[in-house]
Amino acid sequence: MRSMCWRLWNRPAALRRAAVTVGVVGLAAVLGFSNQEPGRKPGQVAGEAPARRESSVIVVTPEQAQAVERGLAWLHDHQNSDGSWTAKIGYKVNTNYQYTEDKRGHVGVTGLAGMAFLAGGHVPGRGPYGADVERALDFVLSCVQEDGYITHAGSRMYSHAFATLFLAEICGMTDRPDVRAKLQLAVDFIVHSQNPEGGWRYEPYAVESDMSIVVCQVLALRAARNNGIRVPKSVIDKAARYVVDSAVTEESLSYGFGPRGYRNEIGSFHYQKQDGSRSSFSLTAAGVTALHGVGVYSAESIDAGVRYLMSNLDRFNRDSGRSRGYHYFFWYGHYYAVQAMYTAGGPAWESYFDSVRSEILRGQESDGSWPNDIGPGPAFGTAVAVLVLEIPYRLLPIFQR
Repeated sequence: MRSMCWRLWNRPAALRRAAVTVGVVGLAAVLGFSNQEPGRKPGQVAGEAPARRESSVIVVTPEQAQAVERGLAWLHDHQNSDGSWTAKIGYKVNTNYQYTEDKRGHVGVTGLAGMAFLAGGHVPGRGPYGADVERALDFVLSCVQEDGYITHAGSRMYSHAFATLFLAEICGMTDRPDVRAKLQLAVDFIVHSQNPEGGWRYEPYAVESDMSIVVCQVLALRAARNNGIRVPKSVIDKAARYVVDSAVTEESLSYGFGPRGYRNEIGSFHYQKQDGSRSSFSLTAAGVTALHGVGVYSAESIDAGVRYLMSNLDRFNRDSGRSRGYHYFFWYGHYYAVQAMYTAGGPAWESYFDSVRSEILRGQESDGSWPNDIGPGPAFGTAVAVLVLEIPYRLLPIFQR
């Protein structure tokens, strides 16, 4: 598995120069995806909805495209002058969210909002929201500390990973030496803070790990490696082993219940590696996406994970969606589930996306935002909702199959 992981990780690196040259829209063609299917028509400018794809795969509906544009407009209207977005900075406590800062720019949410613009075809200096992306980039760069830790107002490793991922995607679209240098520092920080288990935790250099943090770091590392940033093979090998060992097995099956009574079952992933740790829809989405992130695409645990996600989808939406003000479980769960299901493809992906798209479209507020009553707040909910709806656009390299 280890040699296979590294070969798959190295394959996209050859696209780095092409990404710099052609940008996000042209990269779709380099990767073998027509700009018309479902990307932009020839001559179509950034900011317009991608063309509909009349086939068995997901068609971008007019309602979906309109919701994306309204969400991006809300993000544009609520960006701070320093390029950030305001959100509650804090951490989860069981099923609640404890925040330590409220009216401050949130570097993790800024990274996610920046990626929402990128995934819609808006790149620095190009498109109606090109200036928004540039301001977000400037803010994130200003938060990179001397040791590479990307933090602001007490934000932690979640935010570091989202900000690093944003820098990595930007790095593939520009040839700015300052972005590349800061990205390498941020990646080195992830590398050095990996613990002996092969994972990461909320704070840097923690001795414990958990799946929700591991998947963030893995995706950031993969995106960076795709753009020519140094990532040691040993780091990926250790992370891959941690993810594989976190899958629920027959031996650990009788232990643990997740939030609101989600029972551990084959196909799900533990919150932490040891037996007795809970599992959930969100953690399983994270586990499957992390496997893809380390280059594992064909494994029994992936197929079982997809089945688990589909069998628990309706319940998850009921428990964490509108009835709970779109709890942070809902947003981070679907942020990873949409990537897991899209990469898996097939009828399960189509069924999943039809369901989650309907749920998200129903939840959009009249001003274009999405709520997040328990969590960082509406900037977080809106950024993730837009990203989920944009994945069929296939414009952001990290979302490529």
